[in-house]
Amino acid sequence: MESNRFETKVIHHGYEAAEHKGSLAAPLYQTSTFVFDSAEQGEARFGGMESGFIYSRLGNPTVNILEQKMALLEEGEAGLAFGSGMAAVSSVLISLTGAGDHILCSQGVYGCTFGLLNLLEEKYSITHGFSHMNNEETVRKGITPKTKVIYVETPINPTMQLIDLEMVSKVAKEYQIPVVVDNTFLSPYLQRPLTLGCDVVIHSATKYICGHGDVIAGIVVGKDEFIKKMALTTQKDIGGVMAPFDAWLLIRGLKTLPVRMERHCENALKIATSLKNHPSIKNVYYPGDPDHPQKEIVENQMKNGGGIISFELYGGKEEAQQFMNRLKLIKIAVSLGDAESLIQHPATMTHSPVPKEIREQMGISDSLLRLSVGLEHWEDVWDDLEAALNHK
Repeated sequence: MESNRFETKVIHHGYEAAEHKGSLAAPLYQTSTFVFDSAEQGEARFGGMESGFIYSRLGNPTVNILEQKMALLEEGEAGLAFGSGMAAVSSVLISLTGAGDHILCSQGVYGCTFGLLNLLEEKYSITHGFSHMNNEETVRKGITPKTKVIYVETPINPTMQLIDLEMVSKVAKEYQIPVVVDNTFLSPYLQRPLTLGCDVVIHSATKYICGHGDVIAGIVVGKDEFIKKMALTTQKDIGGVMAPFDAWLLIRGLKTLPVRMERHCENALKIATSLKNHPSIKNVYYPGDPDHPQKEIVENQMKNGGGIISFELYGGKEEAQQFMNRLKLIKIAVSLGDAESLIQHPATMTHSPVPKEIREQMGISDSLLRLSVGLEHWEDVWDDLEAALNHK
């Protein structure tokens, strides 16, 4: 029986037990290389005349199952797995650009993505610019004759600002520029950029795809032609591939993605509401807030608000750090999407590579904190936050 319902697809689609000796769980092919039946078969596989596995840097059955599953869930043609989220980001941007090209980015990006953009500019003269992308005019204004990629985070890390993906895609198509979206914060359960006209989706699979804080990985989904070209060039030759065991863990984690995301969203909304009502909190940024200023975007392209909240305390870096140090249940750690609630200070942690002046332009103040709301009982999370806020 075929089903297009996400909760069923994530468990059953993209894997056939009959093709793996009836194993209910996807097998772990923990091997670096594969044996050929003959020298002629080896020649045929290397020459592309026969399909089959050669060497795990070039393809692995366990990794391939994950890639197929992610392509199905994002409603794309093909997927490609990487050893980290940044390996995925760098491979995509390198694949789509050449020396002298330009990348247009949303106003905020992850700190290491910012570092990569600077590296590309310093070494290869691939320039970049930032745009608020809050309407068609601002998108068009950011495009230059050399723009080859539009790169978007939505929600933006860590300010939680949203970008209308249909609007950006519409403008990009006028210029025949591909739109790449980092979908890490929401997962394909809550947002599917390819269905909104975008061309490539990236995930740090370390986060919600894994869900258990024990894997570093990246995923890219897009058109079959683009994915094959990237696999045979950028990924093959630079080598940022995923290990089979990591793929096996991600396949296992994916099965509970809908259940986990529902709990993350439910908890985050309750925590965000409580934070808004506390006198020590200056601002709360959460897409699931019923009063969110970009509510139309939320309703059009997101199933729910996600599990990430950013908020500002009154004061600066010292007050933010003192508050974090008073927390007991919530762990001070970067990353997100784990069962445990995690908190971090973007200005000195994830976005520390970004110069202060640019951080401020992005909306990252010294009092801004990013909270990844976990799967604990929400009242325990709130009790921890409230105790730290009320400390005298």
